[in-house]
Amino acid sequence: MSPLQGKRIVLGVTGGIAAYKAGELARLLVKAGAQVDVVMTAAAARFVTPLTFQALTGRPVLTSLWEEGLPNGMSHIDVTRGADFILVAPATANFLAKLAQGFADDLLATLCLARDCPLLVVPAMNRQMWEAPATQRNVALLREDGVPVLGPASGLQACGETGAGRMLEPIELFDALIDFFQPKLLEGRRVLLTAGPTFEALDPVRGLTNSSSGKMGFALARACAEAGAEVTLVAGPVSQPTPMGVERVDVVSALDMRAAVLAQLPADIFIGVAAVADFRPADPAAHKIKKGSQTLTLELVANPDILTEVAAHPNAPFCVGFAAESCNLAEYAEAKRQAKRLPLVVGNLVQDGLGGETNSVTLFDAAGARPLPAGDKLDVARDIVRHIAAMIGR
Repeated sequence: MSPLQGKRIVLGVTGGIAAYKAGELARLLVKAGAQVDVVMTAAAARFVTPLTFQALTGRPVLTSLWEEGLPNGMSHIDVTRGADFILVAPATANFLAKLAQGFADDLLATLCLARDCPLLVVPAMNRQMWEAPATQRNVALLREDGVPVLGPASGLQACGETGAGRMLEPIELFDALIDFFQPKLLEGRRVLLTAGPTFEALDPVRGLTNSSSGKMGFALARACAEAGAEVTLVAGPVSQPTPMGVERVDVVSALDMRAAVLAQLPADIFIGVAAVADFRPADPAAHKIKKGSQTLTLELVANPDILTEVAAHPNAPFCVGFAAESCNLAEYAEAKRQAKRLPLVVGNLVQDGLGGETNSVTLFDAAGARPLPAGDKLDVARDIVRHIAAMIGR
C-alpha cells in the first residue's frame, strides 16, 4: 500500500509556467490514494484552468478568500483542518517572499499562515530570480522556520536560459513526498555507502569489471536519506540517477573507491554494497593492446579490501557488508561476517536479484539468519534500514 493512501493533501498552485506540471503531480497523488484539494492563486488560473484540477482530483478547486458555499466563511482555515500537509508547487519568487514575510493577501497565502500541518514548497522561476539575493534570503528564512524546500532543478528554462530554477518533475516530487512519510529512523546519523562495480583498466579502452547495475546500492542510499540520515554515496561507473538528498562521489577503479571512502570518514554507518573487483592488472598498457596472437597473459594483483579496512579503522563505523553468492549462501555469508568482524552482512543469491528490479536477501548477524520478504529493491532497502536502526538502538 502506498504511504500516501488516505492522506489529505492541499496542493497550492501559483502563477508560473511550471503550473502545468502540477496537473500531472495531482494525478499521481490521486492515483496513490490521496485526497487532493487544490488551491490556486489568480495568476495560476491564467496558466491552467481550475476545471483541469477539478477533473483530475474530483474535488472543487478554491481560488478566492471569498468562496461561496462554505457556511462559516472560513475557507482560509477550513481547507487545512485535518490535512496531512500543504505542498505549494510551483512556488514563485513572489509567493516565497509572501511566505517568508507572513503576508496573507490571498487564499493560498492565508491558509499557509493559518495552517496547523507541515508546509513544503517547490520553487520554480527564472534562474536570475532564483539567484537574486532577496530570493535566497527568503528561502533561508523559510528553511529556518522549518519549511522544506524541494529543488529547484537546473536545466533549460521556458525563457530560453539555462540554470537553476526549474521546478522538479512530478515523479521526483511524488517520490519526495513518499520519502517525507518514512520514519526518520536514522536522523542525525551520517551514512557512507558504496555501490556499483569498479573498472580496472587493461589499456585505454579495455578493462576488468564485475556485473553490477548499482540498483541495490542506490536504493539503500535513498532509503537511508528518507530515514533522515546525511548520506554520501561513492559510486562506480553506473547510469543510475542520484537519489534526492544524497551526495554522490563518482569513481572508476577500486583504488579510486578506496581513496574516496577513506576521505569521507568518519561516518556513523558504512554500507559496502559495491561489487569491487578483487584484482587489477599489475601493469596496465599505455596504449591499446593489438591483436598479435591467439592468447594474452595478464599479471593481476589483489585490490585492497575496502570493507575490512573501514571495519578496522579507529572509531570504526557500524559496518554492513554484502555477500552476493551463486550457491551456499548461508555458509559463505556468515563466514564473511566473522572473517571481517562485521555486525551485519546482507546476503543474496545472484540469480535472485542481480541487475533486476527486485531482490531477495537474508540478513546475517550475531543472532543468526533472518530472511526478508522478497520485493522491489527499494522496499527491501527500507527493511534493511529498519534492521540497522534496530541494531544501533534507534
